[in-house]
Amino acid sequence: MHVDHQHVVWADTDAGGRIHWSVVCRWAEAAEHTYLRTLGWQPEEARSFPRRSTRATYHRPLRFGQRFELRLGIERVGTSSVTFVWTVVSEGETCVSGRHTVVHIDGAGRPAPWPDHLRAGLAGGGRGAGSGAQARTGQGTSPE
Repeated sequence: MHVDHQHVVWADTDAGGRIHWSVVCRWAEAAEHTYLRTLGWQPEEARSFPRRSTRATYHRPLRFGQRFELRLGIERVGTSSVTFVWTVVSEGETCVSGRHTVVHIDGAGRPAPWPDHLRAGLAGGGRGAGSGAQARTGQGTSPE
């Protein structure tokens, strides 16, 4: 599991003072990129890894200045895709849970096998970590 420690910045909030619904996708993607870099992924490769699907469930509000952890785990590693699961936890409470699937594509835009070094690192380092992260929050729910 990979954990990013962050805080809510003003630009991430809406007129009501809560985080804008869309910001969690950016946070999850940033955590994914940080994690992938530990496996040897290079930022210039980003165009080869589009999102296939995303899903988020909002449990509790987050507000400007609030500290949180984004806990990123791996649910499934396929040949051409990886599904990440994640939770945003603040003060011991799950605020947002979600998942997103990333597909590796070739130069023609077709699904292609993930590079061996990344696939090996993903397959060996985090399968099921998302549910473990939630068990520690006391929420007992898994992202869907």
